[in-house]
Order: sequence, then C-alpha cells, then structure tokens
Amino acid sequence: MMNEGRLINVSNRLPVSLRKHAGSYRLERSSGGLATALDSVWSQQPGVWIGWAGNSSEAADLLLARASRRRPYSLQPVELSEEEVAKFYSGFANEIIWPLFHDMPSRCNFDPEYWDTYQRVNRKYAQAVEKISQPQDFIWVHDYHLMLSARYMREAGMKSRNGFFLHIPFPAPDVFEKLPWREAILRGLLDFEVVGFQTERDRNNFISCVQHLLPKVLIEPATPHMRACVQDRQIIIGVFPISIDFDEFASQAVRNDVAARCVEIRERLSGDLLVLGVDRMDYTKGIPERLKSFRILLRRFPELRGKITLVQVVVPSREEIPDYKDLRLDVELLVSQINGEFTQPGWVPIHYMHRNLSRHDLLAYYRAADIALITPLKDGMNLVAKEFCAAQVDERGVLIVSEFAGAASELRHAAILVNPNDFNEVAQALHTAAVMPPEEKRSRISRRAPDRHRQWRRLAFAADFLRVPSCPWW
Repeated sequence: MMNEGRLINVSNRLPVSLRKHAGSYRLERSSGGLATALDSVWSQQPGVWIGWAGNSSEAADLLLARASRRRPYSLQPVELSEEEVAKFYSGFANEIIWPLFHDMPSRCNFDPEYWDTYQRVNRKYAQAVEKISQPQDFIWVHDYHLMLSARYMREAGMKSRNGFFLHIPFPAPDVFEKLPWREAILRGLLDFEVVGFQTERDRNNFISCVQHLLPKVLIEPATPHMRACVQDRQIIIGVFPISIDFDEFASQAVRNDVAARCVEIRERLSGDLLVLGVDRMDYTKGIPERLKSFRILLRRFPELRGKITLVQVVVPSREEIPDYKDLRLDVELLVSQINGEFTQPGWVPIHYMHRNLSRHDLLAYYRAADIALITPLKDGMNLVAKEFCAAQVDERGVLIVSEFAGAASELRHAAILVNPNDFNEVAQALHTAAVMPPEEKRSRISRRAPDRHRQWRRLAFAADFLRVPSCPWW
C-alpha cells in the first residue's frame, strides 16, 4: 500500500520542452525512453516532476502550469544559464560521462571547468527538490546528469527517502577509472538509498568499481538485490530493466489508420523486403557500422538487389556538439555512396530520413517492416527493440539486435543477436532474416508475448524499483 507521500521525479529535462516558434513559445512533448516509460506511472498518484524546460521565459511558468493541469503531477522547472547548459549538459554530461560510460574514453574531454559546473548544477537541482519536498515524499532521481544530487540533499539535511536509476550502461573498472573524479562520483551514488541499473552487467560493473576504488565499502547479497554498507547506512543496489507499455503499443498498432498507413508504405516500396532502423543521431548507435554491413549484404548477395530496402530514420540530437555534426556528415556520405553504387531504375537501396516521426508513422513503419535492425555499439536498454516487437501484431517481422544493447538479454529468444562491429556477421544475419520461413518468424516474434515474459509487464521497472524495501512510496 502506498503511503501518503508524493513521488518527486527529478531528471535533467522535463517530459515537455519549451520551444520558440515564429516569435512565440510552446511546449512540445519530449522524446526518449525516460519520458515514455515514466509518464504513465502517475495515472493516479500525486507528484512533482523537476527538470529543465529547455528555455526560460516569462511564458514558461504559465505554459507549464497549463500542462500540469492535464497531468496528475505538476511540472517544476529548473533554470540553467547558457554557460551551465554548455559546461554541464554539453560538457560534463555529453563530452565526458556519455562517451566514457559507453566504453569510448578516447572521445572524452576531461575539462576541469566541466566538473566545477557539474557540481554546481547538481546542487541547484538539489535545492529545487528541497524547496518543494516533504519528509514523507519519495525522491526518484534519473540518469547520469544528476549523480551528485543526493550528496547535496544530505548536506541540506533533507529527510525524504530517495533513489537513483541509471538509464545508460555503467562501465567496467578499467574504463571508469580513467575519470579524474571517479571516487567522488561513486560516493555521490552511494549517498542514495537505492541505486538501480538496467542489467546485471551494469550492476556488476558498478560493484566492481566500488570494490576497486572504495575498498572500505562492504558489498553483500540482499536477495534479490545487492547491498552496500557505508558506515551506518545500507544502500540497495538492484537491476530494474526499463520497460514499455506493451498493451498500449499493440492496441495502437492494430488501429485502422495505422494499418492503412502501413499498406501505403509497403506499396511505395513496391513489395520490397523492408529493413528498418530507428535511432537518435549518436555515435553509440552504430549507424555508420550498420550502413557498411548493409553494403556488404548487397555485394555478397546480389540476388537481393532490387528486393530489399533499408529505411533508416535518424532523429536529430545534440547538434551543437561537433562530434555529432561530424557523425551526420559521415552517415549522409555513406548513404550517398551506397545508393550511388547500387541504385537501379525503380529501386533505391537506402531511404534516409533525418527527422522525428510521429507516433502514428512510427507504428506504421514498425508494422510494415520485415526486419528491424537495432545495432548500437553500446546501449543501456534500447526501447525501439521492444516497441518493434510490441507493434508486430501480424507476427511476421524479424528482430536483429546488438548483443551490447541491454534489451539483448531479455529478447535473446526472439531476436538474432549480432556483434555490430562484425560487419560480415550483421550482413549474414540480414540474409538469414530475409530468407527465414514464415513459421520461424512467427515462432520467434511470438516469444515476446506479455503473458510469457516478465519484462513486458506495464512499467515493470518502475513498479519493481519503487517496491524495494527502502522505498515506501509504492
């Protein structure tokens, strides 16, 4: 039974963002796994969501107040200066932690000014929580942007219970120890009462880092989780795989308007086998590697030319960061080269879209696809893989997923697992999926059914996280 407190959800961004269009501001729904997974957890319970709204203006408070009236929780913005956005978000979060936690330390820029700003902004978020929280509330902090926030909450003497969930991978000790502020980050995470990860590998990496760098911290089993003992405190360390609302995706995918759009997509592709990739523009998603694998497929299996088409949807992301600008140029050059090598009258091998798709169109592409090609180099979970399976109401699609995505461990019986760095293996997997008999396709995709796999339970990770012994909220 839930206690009388509220859920105070804290993340870098709110589930809506303030955008300027034609001289005026409006709110747009935020995309991404965090907002998607958490937004419906508050179907009835009261709460507050704290985060950055993307912009600050006199209209922000009014717009956020209006948006709050349509939700069971209110939206509380944290204001960030341009310098803080540059050094905290673009700098420390996305030029240090993001590449490091995705096993790409060579991409890190260990600027000490970024660390100073990261601490300052984490304190600012903690102060925002302090202003509105009450002792009976449960404070749930999300992701790598706010790993120090509990430290400042404790310094302020806050009594509310709290927990932290990391949506991205956690690296092994030999990678994590490259971080100059490694011990401060570990101690900051251990200031929470519950620390959650997507997979057992992530949890094990975190525990290994604690044992290696903080040997005085005792780690012991606390079935089904682990427990860290820091002086007189005990911290639960658990695995809570993020989920989707399977029933909602399946019910929307079967709608008549989605089915009609699916037919339209397939007719425009002249009955080709449709391979679908949907990713943010990010170097961790393995988009250039995927394109090179598709080129090998067309070279090795010429009988598929004119019969198989890759639709690659790339959602714009972090376009202010130089690495992401360079990545876009690399991707678009590869698309151009491959299309130039293989295009025939009436057939273009790669259809490339650099934009957001509406939920309606995304569901239609999921249904239309014969193969989903989800091959990140490293990913905390990857909800696209789960969304594709949920939308496969006709049970005829094949999922190819990277073994380095968190979803791989949950979907291993339904999917073809590949190493995204092995272009030949990915090409062979595409060929296997292209010639796979319908019976095997149905057998594989049916294994993702919600009544047979725990991970499809609606918001399973939220329920499990909030039900651990030290979380009285749920």
